[in-house]
Amino acid sequence: MAPKAAAFADYGSKRFMVFCLVFLVLLCAIASLNEFRFEALRRCAFNGGGEDITAPDPPLPPPSNEEEELRIFIGIMTLPDQYLRRSFLRLVYGTQQPVPGARIDVKFVFCNLTKEEQRVWVALEILRYDDVLILDCEENMNRGKTYTYFSSLPAMFSEPGRSEPPYHYVMKADDDIYFRFGNLAESLRPLPRTDLYYGFVIPCNSMDPFKHYMAGMGFAVSWDIVEWVRDSEIPRGHLVGPEDKVFGDWMRAGRRGRNRFNAKWAMYNFPEPPNLQCTHEFWPGTVAVHLLKNERRWIKTLQYFNVTERLKPSKLYHIE
Repeated sequence: MAPKAAAFADYGSKRFMVFCLVFLVLLCAIASLNEFRFEALRRCAFNGGGEDITAPDPPLPPPSNEEEELRIFIGIMTLPDQYLRRSFLRLVYGTQQPVPGARIDVKFVFCNLTKEEQRVWVALEILRYDDVLILDCEENMNRGKTYTYFSSLPAMFSEPGRSEPPYHYVMKADDDIYFRFGNLAESLRPLPRTDLYYGFVIPCNSMDPFKHYMAGMGFAVSWDIVEWVRDSEIPRGHLVGPEDKVFGDWMRAGRRGRNRFNAKWAMYNFPEPPNLQCTHEFWPGTVAVHLLKNERRWIKTLQYFNVTERLKPSKLYHIE
């Protein structure tokens, strides 16, 4: 090849290499610019366009298993001698599915034991189930048992140095009511966790939770109200009378329960005899059914909600 032609070829090769290098630099610059524009658009979309798009991303939320657990305590008012009723309720509640993201503790509540057989049988129950709460009082219905129940809980469950309450909500419940824990938790989960009063408003034809009070079938209050009952002179000065009306009197006199929620019609009495004010037919959104005074009513209730649907086939039994 002639010297002039060789020089021209070498010059062309160098130009091609420079062109390739410049092209690569331009590609990197365009890619970086597009990445910046995409990140800016993404941040603008998630921030509603109102924040500085150059601000750093917010931290990711914690995994779901680290989110705060909803904590509910249910105290079932009963009598020391009601061994069979407690055994039945343990069966009914013990077979309910755990509620994701919630802890629901159930304990049976009564006053001091007075008989030798009670001290033996109840001690055995505690050893086996650890679900009994014995209050320091004489057994009664309308002379302060409700006050003793609520006012005793802080000393039983509060832990020194812990800022969070042991329970978000505390319930007082009858022993003839059936709670469906999943629906109960979901009905309470979005509600305020302070100054709350939740339940079935009395009288039956009332829908205004601020006018009257919540029925004793099962009502809930937030933990701060439990502490207020313990500390305030208002409950201590008014103990005698229909216990649930008395509790409503406390709330009104103390200007408590600014967050009130009427749970009708998710809570209701067993639908026999029909009463449009206090009862209605079973429905899937039910939180609780009250007045289950006999075996037939319990069976009809449990059948409707199909509580045995998780029973697995086995060679050991057949249930048709």
